[in-house]
Amino acid sequence: MVSSSQQKRYGLSWQELPITVSVEVEPNFVAIGHYHLAVGMNNRAWFYVLGESSVKKLKDMEYLGTVASMCLNSDYAAARFEGKVQLHMIESERSNTQEERETRLFPDTDDKNKILCHALTNDFLIYGTDTGAIQYFYIEDWQFVNEYRHSVSVRNIFPDPNGSRLVFIDDKSDGFVYCPVTDNAFEIPNFQPTIKGILWENWPMDKGVFVAYDDDKIYTYIFHKDTIQGSKVILAGGTKVPYSHKPLLLYNGELTCQTQSGKTNSIFLSTHGFLGPLNDLERNELKQVLIQTLILKRFSEAWELCKLLNDHSSWNELARACLHHMELEFATRVYRTIRNVGMVMSLEQIKGIEDHNLLAGHLAMYTNNFNLAQDLYLASSCPIAALEMRRDLQHWDNALQLAKRLAPDTIPLLSKEYAVQLEFTGDYVNALAHYEKGITGDSKFQEHDEACLAGVAQMSIRMGDIRRGVNQAIKHPSRMLKRDCGAILESMKQFSEAAQLYEKGQYYDKAASVYIRCKNWAKVGELLPHVSSQKIHLQYAKAKEADGRYKEAVLAYANARQWDSVIRLYLDHLNNPEKAVSIVRETQSLEGAKMVARFFLQLGDYGSAIQFLVMSKCNNEAFSLAQQHNKMEIYADIISSEDTTNEDYQSIALYFEGEKKHFQAGRFFLLCGQYARALKHFLKNPNADDTMAIEMAIETVGQAKDEALTNQLINHLMGESDGIPKEAKYLFRLYMALKQYREAARTAIIIAREEQCAGNYRNAHDVLFSMYSELKTQKIKIPSEMATNLMILHSYILVKIHVKCGDHLKGARMLIRVANNISKFPSHIVPILTSTVIECHRAGLKKSAFGFAAMLMRPEYRNKIDLKYKKKIEAMVRRPDTAEAEEPTTPCPYCEFLLPECELLCPGCKNNLPYCIATGRHMVKDDWTVCPHCDFPALYSAFRNLLQYESTCPMCSEKVEIMSLKKTADCTPYLKPEVEQ
Repeated sequence: MVSSSQQKRYGLSWQELPITVSVEVEPNFVAIGHYHLAVGMNNRAWFYVLGESSVKKLKDMEYLGTVASMCLNSDYAAARFEGKVQLHMIESERSNTQEERETRLFPDTDDKNKILCHALTNDFLIYGTDTGAIQYFYIEDWQFVNEYRHSVSVRNIFPDPNGSRLVFIDDKSDGFVYCPVTDNAFEIPNFQPTIKGILWENWPMDKGVFVAYDDDKIYTYIFHKDTIQGSKVILAGGTKVPYSHKPLLLYNGELTCQTQSGKTNSIFLSTHGFLGPLNDLERNELKQVLIQTLILKRFSEAWELCKLLNDHSSWNELARACLHHMELEFATRVYRTIRNVGMVMSLEQIKGIEDHNLLAGHLAMYTNNFNLAQDLYLASSCPIAALEMRRDLQHWDNALQLAKRLAPDTIPLLSKEYAVQLEFTGDYVNALAHYEKGITGDSKFQEHDEACLAGVAQMSIRMGDIRRGVNQAIKHPSRMLKRDCGAILESMKQFSEAAQLYEKGQYYDKAASVYIRCKNWAKVGELLPHVSSQKIHLQYAKAKEADGRYKEAVLAYANARQWDSVIRLYLDHLNNPEKAVSIVRETQSLEGAKMVARFFLQLGDYGSAIQFLVMSKCNNEAFSLAQQHNKMEIYADIISSEDTTNEDYQSIALYFEGEKKHFQAGRFFLLCGQYARALKHFLKNPNADDTMAIEMAIETVGQAKDEALTNQLINHLMGESDGIPKEAKYLFRLYMALKQYREAARTAIIIAREEQCAGNYRNAHDVLFSMYSELKTQKIKIPSEMATNLMILHSYILVKIHVKCGDHLKGARMLIRVANNISKFPSHIVPILTSTVIECHRAGLKKSAFGFAAMLMRPEYRNKIDLKYKKKIEAMVRRPDTAEAEEPTTPCPYCEFLLPECELLCPGCKNNLPYCIATGRHMVKDDWTVCPHCDFPALYSAFRNLLQYESTCPMCSEKVEIMSLKKTADCTPYLKPEVEQ
């Protein structure tokens, strides 16, 4: 039977009109089956076949007594009369059933039970008796298959459509749900004595739902078969019944009732509010609806509600309900949605467990129902899981009780863990007892036993049994135990025993500290070599000083790094000022320096006293002392090396100014930044210190950057103030200090020329090189005269290197270049020309040798030739040999024009060519390197060969490793003109 409202609700398009059936008499009872209708009165019943549009009378039948009630299924009818039930076929002639299967009377003749209620499903005849028996008769096999015995008589039974569950009401008006599969009955909670009937839910997805009704109210119940707490019945809620409505059918929360007029009407159960529209509900109402869905195990609807609510607590409620009902897949889905990784992983691990109790135990544990989890674990195939759970939860009492039954060998391990917890909570008596129980005496568990013995030692001390505890701790191999027991004893004021344990455990600092509290200085002294604590060394030092044992006190103060006390003892008691002075210098102690200064003052050593006063930052006292005893030079020397204030420098400067010591006055005016006064005093300085004074004057002007002061110094250097011009080197240094590099370059050329005239060629080379490098660093064009002079001087220096290495040809080529510029070497014209002739002759350059020999025959040079070479040179001129090989050519690095390798001006592109600092030849592109220090170019192959004989660069004289030379792939940056053209 489906009502019109249900048709609308579930989209059913058909609708049957009611059929009127004419019956023989006004019936006392009516029964309807799949295909039949039965009506009856007293002991007689009429059967009708239900057609598609009409009803046809089938037969009538008489029974042995007045029929109280009747039930039909598709083939059979069961009539109850006078405490008996007759089961018979409705249409026997159409069936091939055997004769004995056509009808049967219950109970059997030898059974005196009286049947009080019955029901018929497709497969079973079920009846209840006055003795409390519920019998299941299986029609297919025509025999009884199940019997349940209740304590009192069964008044009514209501099976679900397939008979796998039924509700029965007993003589006390109590209701129960009976499962024939498990043969268990479960009491229905809050079951009213006024209940008149039960209807099971016909919607196939809600198999466990049923309603109990009386005249006023309908109570919705759900039977949960599989939960972690086992099977149970829950009251879901109540719905008020409209007046005179008799429930007929329950389908998905919709109850079809018969009204007083005989028509049907549908009402919706209040427990199924989730089936209506949800979007219009308030948040609190949605939460109530969620609770209904969870009670009724409608998880799909709960999922949608959680999506609407969208809060963490709702999702968690759904997940907990899934765990309660052992719906692992759905629970995993929920936990994955709320990103609870731990629960997802835990559920994945237990999915494959087939033991129902073990699985339920795990789920009970996850829901924090530990007592239930324990019961379930114990009932499962793995009872040890209960012990593991209690141990992990640190429920030690429970764990120990379980261990006695399940795993006695784990009792020592658990006892130790329990003892640790008891110790933590301060229950030392029980902790000691459990530590003692934990000792196994088995070598396999040595580490465990040691932990228990350590616990026994600590607990014994805490309980006042100090001797036992200390002995146990001393025997125990653990240093940490000795430290911990020592700390306990120290807190109990048992210092002697505490110190003993600290010492045994090699905690020497702690042991010494406790011995000090006992005033046991002898033991402290024994331990001092092992003690690192400065505080302990200090305490010991004070004690020894008080006893007058100063040497021991000094050592202890030094270990405590109390340097002031060390210095005091060396000065006052040990008469060792040298040691005190060395400690002050090493430690820079201010207080120590004051003490040493006072000591020297008493001795009359004012210089040393001043030094240590300055070190102790007592500059005013030092200054006064220097003034009184005419030691200002000493004070000045000391203070100039210290980090001192301008006021101190000015005080010294004014003192020297008064004393007419111009150099010292200028020096200290410079230090305090008074440049004009400093310059005045430097220029007034007598000639004895003239060099130093001029150097300081140049430094002053360089720092001042004042044009007037600069002009004043230039006038002095030019001799305009005193008529005595000063050396050009001072002017060069002035320009360098002022960073006036072009003027410095011009001055450098003059200085180099003077040095050349004096024959100091290396000095001239170094002056030009340093100026060349400085101009290059400042990215200033180098004057061509400077570059040319440096190249000629460098060629002269290379001569000695090549001759020393035995390469006379390279030496001769360099000497030819120098001899062609002989006017730049006025001091050594004849020796240089002589060397050129000899080297050219050796190298086979006969024509060049003849040319320079002829030059030496000039009257102004002839008499100056060294006598041992004179005849040879004269013979060379008388018998000339002009045979000479052509100089090899190499390409120009700019234009690739082939020119002699020692030629530095390219005829092709008119460029001055960079020269190799190792050979003096012009550079070529494919054999280019540079010195790592001065960045001057060199031929890679030639420089490597040179470094096998010489370890320094010929240009800058810095040490060069062969491995540091790198061949330059792109020499373009070095071909950019640095020299003024």
